[in-house]
Amino acid sequence: MKFESSVTAVSWIPLEAVKGFLAMPFTMGLAHYDEPLPARLDDLDQWHRQDLFREANELRGWIEVEDGKITGYGQEGKGRIGVTRLKLGPKTVTVKAKAMPDIRPEPVVTDTYVRFTQTCGGRTGVPAPRPVSRKPLFQIDSAVAWTTLSLTIHADGHTERELVGASCFPRHWIYDDEGELVMQTGLTDFSTWINDAFGERTPWGDYDSPAMVQPVESMLERELASIITGDGKEKSREISKGNILIEQGAAGDEMFLVLDGTFAIEVDGQPVAQVGPGAIIGERAVVEKGSRTATVRAITACRVVRVPRRYADERELSEIARGHRREEA
Repeated sequence: MKFESSVTAVSWIPLEAVKGFLAMPFTMGLAHYDEPLPARLDDLDQWHRQDLFREANELRGWIEVEDGKITGYGQEGKGRIGVTRLKLGPKTVTVKAKAMPDIRPEPVVTDTYVRFTQTCGGRTGVPAPRPVSRKPLFQIDSAVAWTTLSLTIHADGHTERELVGASCFPRHWIYDDEGELVMQTGLTDFSTWINDAFGERTPWGDYDSPAMVQPVESMLERELASIITGDGKEKSREISKGNILIEQGAAGDEMFLVLDGTFAIEVDGQPVAQVGPGAIIGERAVVEKGSRTATVRAITACRVVRVPRRYADERELSEIARGHRREEA
């Protein structure tokens, strides 16, 4: 019997994720941020042709099993890298990106499972001249972005997927073999990435940074997030690491959409959950017209935007609140 599976990472640049003077082309309209990706991956090559992402890592594997024993296996898939489009007056200039060689170590093979691993990534072809904090102290090429995926297929047919490592920029979304969005990274740290992710500080050197992975929020939350960010009327707010956005027991009638970073949900001083980009928080006190039932504390640098009531009716807010109930976990 043959068992096949896959895992795919797709990377994109969220709104306002680029910081400092290198954000100037984005604010001037010369470069563009990306629209949030669809929640379901159907045709990766079509996405590539439509320029929906900056890079992708598609890992596919299979095993043959006879009488409960693994008798064969194989690995397929590859990386894909997008282009950079710059708007110069009436013309759009397309700059080809630089793909790094796919890294595909030998699979780990046991009597009961085979684990495949693959690293893919690259950098934009547009120069990004800047001072950096280590040698050579000045860098011309952009930093390198990547993902490292693992896919474990067991002899009974069940599969495990993991984002083993990833650059801290841009955002990485992970899809399973049925195209469902199953996990995401919880922070896009442009400042660290642009200053550090080159040379030996990449998988093509001797380093692969661990990924901060967060569960995927509900479809309704993602739909509301798309509307809110697309509107552009609400200004984002930055929350420093360790600071509190919402405090348990306090009165409050504001809701927030997490644009970037990871928050801890704490009840009576104890962490009960974490939330990341795409999550709507603070809705329970609004729906139940009571005090805050939990403290929301930033465990990384975070960015949020206020969610005005006009974006969601009572039914939608109640649905989001029922799906969370983090305080009762």
